[in-house]
Amino acid sequence: MTAIEQTEAARPRGTRLPRRARRNQLLGAAQEVFVAQGYHSAAMDDIAERAGVSKPVLYQHFPGKLELYLALLDQHCESLLQAVRGALASTTDNKQRVAATMDAYFAYVEDEGGAFRLVFESDLTNDPAVRERVERVSLQCAEAICEVIAEDTGLSREESMLLAVGLGGVSQVVARYWLSSSSGIPRGTAVQLLTSLAWRGIAGFPLHSAESHGNGQ
Repeated sequence: MTAIEQTEAARPRGTRLPRRARRNQLLGAAQEVFVAQGYHSAAMDDIAERAGVSKPVLYQHFPGKLELYLALLDQHCESLLQAVRGALASTTDNKQRVAATMDAYFAYVEDEGGAFRLVFESDLTNDPAVRERVERVSLQCAEAICEVIAEDTGLSREESMLLAVGLGGVSQVVARYWLSSSSGIPRGTAVQLLTSLAWRGIAGFPLHSAESHGNGQ
């Protein structure tokens, strides 16, 4: 069930949606249109029609197409960041941390709403506001990973950040390839394979402390 269908199903007949619920409905409609058509081909008319509202109602919430796109981008960049942070905090076992982080990217890409396309495959990255958001979430995810690497290995922040950027970049690129390919490899197997590859490199760095950060090594 789409976000629009969920909203409509929860609304009693003959009632108006509260402003926040209407905004969420419009964002759901916009996401479906932007993912399917891309930013440049999408029109506010398409979004209003998909949401089942008039254009004036749409413009009451968003002054233009770019503002609507940026609101969606903010929402889904935050979702990715929270998923990565949650994965890192889910265990103290270092190898499992790597697996959980990889899986966070795979789960994000696999989500049926296709929001990852707005973040990783946007046709609007030439716009400074869009580019800034995409670069910022990539940096924030890398910083979260960097903190764990630095803590566990004793590497400098610069060295840890280099590894973190690589880990995040590999995760999202491979996850997108996995989704688009017809390999038939289950998500769990794909994550396990990628984790094994990444862990062989990360495990080569000694733990900064003999105290347990997990038994991954």
